[in-house]
Amino acid sequence: MQRTVFYISDSTGITAETIGNSILAQFEGVQFDKHRLPFIDDAQKAEAAALRIKTRYAQTGERPIVVNTMASRDLCEIVAESGALMLDVFAPFIGPLEEELGAKRSGAVNRSHGLVDFDKYEARINATNYALSHDDGIDVDYAQADLILVGVSRSGKTPTCLYMALHYGVSAANYPLTDDDLDKLELPARLRPYKDRLFGLTIDPQRLAQIREQRRAGSRYATLEQCRWELAQAEKLMRRESIPNLNTTHVSIEEIASKIFDRFGIERTMF
Repeated sequence: MQRTVFYISDSTGITAETIGNSILAQFEGVQFDKHRLPFIDDAQKAEAAALRIKTRYAQTGERPIVVNTMASRDLCEIVAESGALMLDVFAPFIGPLEEELGAKRSGAVNRSHGLVDFDKYEARINATNYALSHDDGIDVDYAQADLILVGVSRSGKTPTCLYMALHYGVSAANYPLTDDDLDKLELPARLRPYKDRLFGLTIDPQRLAQIREQRRAGSRYATLEQCRWELAQAEKLMRRESIPNLNTTHVSIEEIASKIFDRFGIERTMF
C-alpha cells in the first residue's frame, strides 16, 4: 500500500515534517510518498497547494493525507477543499491553551521558526563555528567545549557535533582516535585535562566497513579486519578510562544527542 502525504506549513514545514514522520513511522506496512509545501502563507498559495493535492488525488485514486501546521483557519479551509484527510498538528493544543491562558491564538503566520530569541540564535551560530573549527582534532582549544566526542573515524562524531551545535547551541568538539592512540591504549595527552567532558561513540564493525568503503573503496582503512581491530581497541580504551559511550549503529543523531545531554545533565531547548 502506498499513500501520498503533504506536509504543509506557513513557515518552514520542519515541525509538520518532524511530527508527521514520527507518526507515520508507526505504520510499517504502508509506503508514504512525502511532499513538503512550506511558506503557504496567503490565499493564492493555499489555492495552489489545494490544486496540487486534488490533482494527486485524481492521479492515484487514494485520498492524500495532509499534516498541517498553518495557523490561519482561513488557509486551512482552502486546503481542506482538496478533499484530503487534514491532520492539524495544533488543533489538540490550541483549545485547552486558550482556556487555560484566557487568551485567543493570534492566527499569525510565519511564527513557528522566527528569531524569537536573538541570544539563543547567536549561541547556535557560535557553537556551529566552534564545532567546525574543532572537527577531527583540527583545533585543540578544548577549554570552551561543553563536551568532546571521541571514537574511531566515521563513527558519527562530526554529524552529532554539528546537530547539537546547530539545534541546541552546545559547543561540541570531537577527537578521532588514531592507530597510534589505539596501539598505546592511552588517552591522548591533549584530552586528559578534559576527561570529565568526554563521551565515546562506537559502531558495529560491519556497518563501519560499509561506511568507509563508500569513502575509500578498496583501502585497508575500509576492511572489516581493520574496523574490528580499531573498534575493539577503542572500546578497551573507553572501558579502561571509564569513558561513557554509545553504539550508534541503530541510533539516530537526534537520539544520540538526547542520550549525551542526559548523561551530562545538559538542558537546552531548540528555540
